[in-house]
Amino acid sequence: METPSDNTGDLVLTVLGSGTSAGVPTIGCKCHVCHSEDPRDNRLRPSVFVRFAGRVVVIDTGPDFRAQVLRYGVDRLDAVLYTHAHADHILGLDDTRPFNFRQGGAIPIYGSEHTINTIQRVFSYIFSKDEHESWVPQIQAHTVEPLETLSLFGREIQAIPLRHGRNLITFGYRFGPLAYLTDHNEIPDESLEQLQGLDTLFLDALRHKPHPTHSNVQKSLNYVEQLKPRQAFFTHISHDLPHARTEELLPPHVRLAYDGMQVRVEAARCV
Repeated sequence: METPSDNTGDLVLTVLGSGTSAGVPTIGCKCHVCHSEDPRDNRLRPSVFVRFAGRVVVIDTGPDFRAQVLRYGVDRLDAVLYTHAHADHILGLDDTRPFNFRQGGAIPIYGSEHTINTIQRVFSYIFSKDEHESWVPQIQAHTVEPLETLSLFGREIQAIPLRHGRNLITFGYRFGPLAYLTDHNEIPDESLEQLQGLDTLFLDALRHKPHPTHSNVQKSLNYVEQLKPRQAFFTHISHDLPHARTEELLPPHVRLAYDGMQVRVEAARCV
């Protein structure tokens, strides 16, 4: 895998996991995709990391986080952005501890009020003020409002609110010309307005059939047609979508994400 340069000004996104909450292969499943020999059909839980200016920002720390950072050589962690607090997006938080050791400081995490409150409840031992006999992650939690723009390490990152079922609001994140959106079945109009002029767009596309809390292939294709990014990638993919066969049905500028895939946005496009 290419090691991104820290000094080019480019923005490089690496897919740590492109799968759905159960991962692919899914436990006990006998389907063709779960037994595929195509490595692109082997999908860990959804997460990416974005490297720029010598910094690494991870989006979501799911149950596969430790395996993912070891597999793809993530050597530092400067911040974590959370899309929401479902198990497949947060349960690897404890595995940030080695980065505390290496870097000698707390790691900031960002998410909606609901997300941060849930993380603090699930990982109450991390945020407890009681004295700890053993090491726990050193975390600084920050609440982000919908459509708020964060300034992290010299780059502006915007929280894009999305609908995940009837009642849950999740966040996508826009890094200048690149946006990563997962776990949504609807992109509200005010968010669509903030997603104009993209170079690269990642979208949830669970399967072909409609789903109550996730976008499907056709619905995400409609969003791509509406937003017109230069290139788009579908992620949070279930075992209903074989990689090679599905890509044959997609337009040339739309591909399926796969674990380990890298996308580089050149510095000139990041201005």
